[in-house]
Amino acid sequence: MSIELEKILRPVDHPMEPFPPKFMTLADGSEMVVRQVGREDMPSLLPHVAQLMLVERDQYDIVASRVYAELLSYYTHRVQDEYVLVAQIDGELAAIVNGRLVNPEVGMSYHTLAFRRGLRVGAHAFAAKMEYHIDILKQKEVLIVAESPIGFRRWMIEYKLEKRFHIPHELGGVPSWALTKELFDAARGSLIVGRRPVPGKLLKKAQEAILPPSDPPKPSKFLMAATRAKNDPTGTSLMLQRWKQEGRG
Repeated sequence: MSIELEKILRPVDHPMEPFPPKFMTLADGSEMVVRQVGREDMPSLLPHVAQLMLVERDQYDIVASRVYAELLSYYTHRVQDEYVLVAQIDGELAAIVNGRLVNPEVGMSYHTLAFRRGLRVGAHAFAAKMEYHIDILKQKEVLIVAESPIGFRRWMIEYKLEKRFHIPHELGGVPSWALTKELFDAARGSLIVGRRPVPGKLLKKAQEAILPPSDPPKPSKFLMAATRAKNDPTGTSLMLQRWKQEGRG
């Protein structure tokens, strides 16, 4: 009975071209590999994502919580046509990006979660994800939303995304933005970096194991670290909470 039910509950994935691994040299001289991982790799990723679910800064908490659910759904066959890419520096997990196919022409970007800050690791991983949709899967556009000010600057502003406000995004039903092939082509000279093939030794190091991030974002002791703007409603809420704790209000 349970086997028969599982056949009903489990969506059937469509064939997808694999993402060919690529590598890039970061600002500090280190080399980062971006490659696709499968369901068998999810148990290695989930504990690292879980650690960020209590980091309030830059909306890491909501993004990590959703990424955890998306990776778990992928692992247990509860989402259709999802893919997961990881970025690694010397084997260490630096970023996770994921998304899925809506149909042969349209892709759905889920999340970009960076474990290493300050080197545009997340931006490079996001660019690889867009490359997967546009160049490898030959899709016409990718639907995107942002959950943080940093994400909005990186995606909507830097790529000059087009509004698709008549299309609700799967991440909460909010209005979508779109990266089209034309916009992606315009960004190739500035935002899209990386080379192929990945040198054998570098790729082998990445494939051997997904090592824990050495310096992931951590929860702050100070409530105000969760926001960068006092005018942000979240920041106002946190200020009031802190004043209450200090007996000032």
